[in-house]
Amino acid sequence: MHLSYCTNVHPAEDLDGIIGQLDTYAVRIRAHLDADVLGLGLWLAAPVASALAESVELRRRLRRELHVRGLEVVTLNGFPYAAFQAPVVKNAVYHPDWTTPDRLQYTLDLARILGDLLPDNAARGSISTLPLAWRTPWDATYAGTAARRLDGLAKGLAEISDVAGRPIRVGLEPEPGCVVETTAQAVEQVSRLDNEWIGVCLDLAHLACAWEDPADAVGRLRSAGIPIVKVQISAALEASSFSDVLHDYVEPRFLHQTRSAAGLSADDLDEAIELNFPGPWRIHYHVPLHAAPAAPLTSTVAVTRAAVRELLPECDHFDVETYTWGVLPPAQRPRDDAELAAGIAAELAFARDLIEEAGA
Repeated sequence: MHLSYCTNVHPAEDLDGIIGQLDTYAVRIRAHLDADVLGLGLWLAAPVASALAESVELRRRLRRELHVRGLEVVTLNGFPYAAFQAPVVKNAVYHPDWTTPDRLQYTLDLARILGDLLPDNAARGSISTLPLAWRTPWDATYAGTAARRLDGLAKGLAEISDVAGRPIRVGLEPEPGCVVETTAQAVEQVSRLDNEWIGVCLDLAHLACAWEDPADAVGRLRSAGIPIVKVQISAALEASSFSDVLHDYVEPRFLHQTRSAAGLSADDLDEAIELNFPGPWRIHYHVPLHAAPAAPLTSTVAVTRAAVRELLPECDHFDVETYTWGVLPPAQRPRDDAELAAGIAAELAFARDLIEEAGA
């Protein structure tokens, strides 16, 4: 069992910056947890991924820097391509998508890097990626192009895994508003691919926003033979009905797709507020696992807990992914690096307890 936290919460996009953030955050988090080894779900922007993929020496340097700090990497987040902590991200996070050669090259670069970072005790490596593309524009031509790219991905993963001596698999991550939003859509799309190498990354905030029952969702994937390559332990924002407090969560960086229990949808929170459709609402806004949002809002942590119980037999890669610390309402936002490290450590402790409870 591997538990990690995703480093896409940090802005560094070059190797020196990434190594610097290990000391600023990861070492502190490991100390908070009193852990011999801390797992990282490493995010590498495309330019640094390209440089690492081309240089054995740079990969060896990164592995050394991880090892001396008591850090390990079995999974990479390959969803954001670059500039994920830019002032405005919104729909840019979905580009380049799986119709492009850039997305294929980036993902294969990540697989080559991961092959050299895997610790000796890891049976496999995992990489999460976007669920094909944003839902528009999308047609049969786009679908055919994406399928060819993903066929190339499977062939590349087979070759890289042979060199690494262990399988490295990629999981498409269903997300609100994308071509693949639900596990039913994942079954439809992913079953057409080479499932030896390509499966699903299940993000639990996204699962909640789709109003999916965890047992049904996991059972659907299991019945279809779709491997759950990776799980992102996360919780979404929930509101029983409209509240003025929701305005505090409207912010310019990330897209916060909103879904109601009645099936109504909006592509961002400000749009949902304007439409004021009946609740309850679930909002694609990853909130800290261990800390309740401002009342009367809640989180979908109950869905997270139920999903972990269902997923524990299916998957052994769990990555805590709360990338929104820097855009939380000011009263809940960490004041400095030390507070952010403490918050991430608290989330990891919460996730560890969920996994232990589920396995008891």
